[in-house]
Amino acid sequence: MKQLPNKEQVLDWIKDNPAKSNKRDVARAFGIKDSSRIELKRILKELTAEGHIEKKKRNYRGPEELPPVSVLMVLPPDENGDMTAAPMEWKGDNPAPRILIMPKKGDPTLGANDRILVRLSSATDEDFKYEARLIRKIGSGPARILGIYREGSEGGRLVPVDKKSDRESIVAAGDTGGAKDGELVEAEQLGKQRHAGLIKVKIVEVLGDPMASKSISLIAIHEHGIPDHFPDNVVADAEAAKPVDLGERTDLRDLPLFTIDPSDARDHDDAICAIPDQDPKNAGGHIIWVAIADVAYYVRSNSPLDKEARKRGNSSYFPDRVVPMLPDVLSGDLCSLHEGVDRACLALRIVLNADGKRLDHEFHRGLMRSPASLSYEQAQAAVDGAYDNATEPLKGPIADLFTAYASATKGRSERQPLDLDLPERKIVLSDEGVVTSVAFRDRFDAHKLVEEFMVMANVCAAETLEQKQCPFLYRVHEEPSQEKLQALRETADSIGLQLAKGQVLKTMHLNKLLNAAAGTEDAEVINMTVLRSMTQAYYGTGNMGHFGLNLRRYAHFTSPIRRYADLIVHRALITAHGWDDDGSQPGDADQMQDTAEWISQTERRSMLAERDTTDRYLAAFLAERVGNEFTGRVSGIAKFGMFVRLDESGADGMIPLSSLGREYWVYNHEAKSLTGDRSGRVISVGMPATVRLAEAAPLTGGLLLELLDVGGKPLSKSDSGKRSKIKHKGSRVVKGRRRRKG
Repeated sequence: MKQLPNKEQVLDWIKDNPAKSNKRDVARAFGIKDSSRIELKRILKELTAEGHIEKKKRNYRGPEELPPVSVLMVLPPDENGDMTAAPMEWKGDNPAPRILIMPKKGDPTLGANDRILVRLSSATDEDFKYEARLIRKIGSGPARILGIYREGSEGGRLVPVDKKSDRESIVAAGDTGGAKDGELVEAEQLGKQRHAGLIKVKIVEVLGDPMASKSISLIAIHEHGIPDHFPDNVVADAEAAKPVDLGERTDLRDLPLFTIDPSDARDHDDAICAIPDQDPKNAGGHIIWVAIADVAYYVRSNSPLDKEARKRGNSSYFPDRVVPMLPDVLSGDLCSLHEGVDRACLALRIVLNADGKRLDHEFHRGLMRSPASLSYEQAQAAVDGAYDNATEPLKGPIADLFTAYASATKGRSERQPLDLDLPERKIVLSDEGVVTSVAFRDRFDAHKLVEEFMVMANVCAAETLEQKQCPFLYRVHEEPSQEKLQALRETADSIGLQLAKGQVLKTMHLNKLLNAAAGTEDAEVINMTVLRSMTQAYYGTGNMGHFGLNLRRYAHFTSPIRRYADLIVHRALITAHGWDDDGSQPGDADQMQDTAEWISQTERRSMLAERDTTDRYLAAFLAERVGNEFTGRVSGIAKFGMFVRLDESGADGMIPLSSLGREYWVYNHEAKSLTGDRSGRVISVGMPATVRLAEAAPLTGGLLLELLDVGGKPLSKSDSGKRSKIKHKGSRVVKGRRRRKG
């Protein structure tokens, strides 16, 4: 028998062999047999009593060690995009170890807060102590709820800020997380949701005063999980960037490539110019130059900057702030095509004839210097003859650009993309974050000019990459479903218009409907209904075409500062032309479909957050006008009520059925209408209405309206009269007077 080990030797062996740490393994390691096992048992008991090790079933391990098979909680992706996890049980004095999840093919998709059973091994990456390989997913993470904490005698209640939810939650006294009454908090659901009764939640983060200056957008940012803080290594990566020298780039600094953007824009992705073509074979034609910020030079594939940009997917825009995809040193400076400084760019040269048809195009990697950064208002005023100090030196280039646009519109008219006319709301805030006005943005020819040449550039990028057989992401917009088209036809029929039936739908048919409604009181309703009939655009590796633009192939190339999809296209163009080694990298193509699905999700995430923020600002703006009357139009019908869009602000408010008198209402799902079973009165989308504002809730963005008249006739609340026998296909009877939930 070998000499009996001391306690230090036993402890060291257990730490070095966490997978083999029961009493039999320790005895075998030290050659301990027979009666000496009694002495080993004494040593193990003393080590346990002293807190050096703990007994887990039949195994011994140090409190700073994890068992080889453990239950972990999945954490959000870290700054490098790696999926990590934390142990569900940790008794060590030091912080819990970092655990890197090593996924394998066939593993289920994991999300933050999921519980997983894993097998652990020592990590090869020095940033982690363990690597985890999934055995099975135990369950999804608990639901997170954003709300206002209301203090009670024992704990309190959580009032959700989501206007789709009216159910409060219980917060026990020990689960308040130090929150004070009225503070905005994030809570985690405890246990499963029951069909009836209040759920219990635990507050996990206190966010502060919900009515503080400019906090409205922060609610949406937090609610939708938009990352708004750059990790230190990402910021350091961005701050290490330097301006680009000419080198082997094409020198474009003599071209009048100027930017046209909103007046409050901080970043400038694109610059354009047009030069009359001197080729006698192309009389009346132009050479169009479109220069786009060369973000790929600064954001290399798989760098910390790249992983963070992919994680965000895109920039998010709110009335009081921008949550950028890239740190400001890049998005607001080195990558931005500012006036009077040299900037790296990918440039496209397009030969356009007098009829707006493309004759040729080619890409360059260049260096440019913009002579001016113009706003849409400045560019429009200049072409209308009102020049200022910035536009006076550009009289010729501005005139040439608008002349080229006049040619391009001929080609656009022949293509007939979907021509929606939807006014965009502009929320104006004071320095304190208070809404001072809500107006509709002016739309000039300058806007349409920029859009037309950007679309042209995006098409050229897709065509070039297809020809060079280089993997990239398409921007896909599939045609509407038959169900949505039928709903559109129902709406058109209700106001005396028609949509072609029995043939392959094209954008020209929708434009004919839009033109028929233009200038009438039904124009906005038709435009909104056409928009709602469209499918959601997305990114994909397969080409399904772009229905709305009526294009066979389309990619996003023109906004790499704010969209990750454009950065992928830039890298593909760099590789396809062999310009340098900072293009697409080996392995990028393998994860391109996953990237497409992810950034399609982040795009929708930003859209929802931006819409929720707008709703909250509008509710805050109208909160002081509760009781006032407004005009609007019925914008939606549902089985629980109707929606009216206010003419003045564009805000949508709900009118519950409980306020529509004492008769039954027949809800027709297909026609999206309500019919009173006594009066026979029909309420449908598009009808003019007068309403009174009953409630405005800034925290949720909800507006509650009272209907005064619809279709020019006051709403009768009398319950007299005979019931008419109304029967409609796809309808259901809904009682008007009923108890409102919540």
